[in-house]
Amino acid sequence: MAEALFDLRHLRFAFGEREVISGLDWRVAPGHFYGIVGPNGCGKTTLLMLMMGYYVPKSGEVFFEGRNIRTLKRRFLATKMALVPQDFAIHFDFSVFDVVMMGRYPYLPRFTAPSREEIEKVRDVMEEMGIEEMARRSVMALSGGEKQRVVFARALAQDTPVLLLDEATSNMDIQHTLHALDRVAERVAAGKTAIGVFHDLNLAAMYCDRLVFMADGAIVRSGETGQVLTEETIARVFRVESEILRHPRTAARQVLFFKRSLS
Repeated sequence: MAEALFDLRHLRFAFGEREVISGLDWRVAPGHFYGIVGPNGCGKTTLLMLMMGYYVPKSGEVFFEGRNIRTLKRRFLATKMALVPQDFAIHFDFSVFDVVMMGRYPYLPRFTAPSREEIEKVRDVMEEMGIEEMARRSVMALSGGEKQRVVFARALAQDTPVLLLDEATSNMDIQHTLHALDRVAERVAAGKTAIGVFHDLNLAAMYCDRLVFMADGAIVRSGETGQVLTEETIARVFRVESEILRHPRTAARQVLFFKRSLS
């Protein structure tokens, strides 16, 4: 069996007495766009934090590229994976340019100014995300959606093989949501790996070629989107009735929900 990018073995994690991740196993192959979906509180964000080494499991192990993540230094991991969080709190009056430049910090020697090449990389990403005109604005003066686009640009500027998205487009309007996810999809097509937590099943189906359904801290079903996105899986995980349709133009699977839930 080929070496996995991530290999999660028998993971358990708890906040106090409340177990959030319950004996979870998962192998992640590189070069795919994974969507993690499931009801509120099922452990989706916690799973991402464990995969990044931010949380230490109660038991079990996380291996990244064949090495236990607890043996890897944070600076090294910052060159391997970037996170777009759902909430970005900043309490200092940084400019938008300064925040995006933070994505380049793992590559800069300490106490040195960024080179012209680093500055150009940041400017290119800002242009790609359509925020170049915000460069001198204070990030504290931005709307929630504008700030989220800046945080997205920071992660893209980090230019890592793995991109982790924790409800990364939750504050964006639909135009900027699609634009941001298009940028991620382009990078996956070029060989990178993206793993995103989604609340919107239709967005996940549109962009992700792999889906992971979670419930009660465990993976219920995972695999190719076309195989695991079924009415039966949705009923089991979300307790609602649905119908899976094919979009007439894109052929992507789309979910039509009914009003009543399943008891």
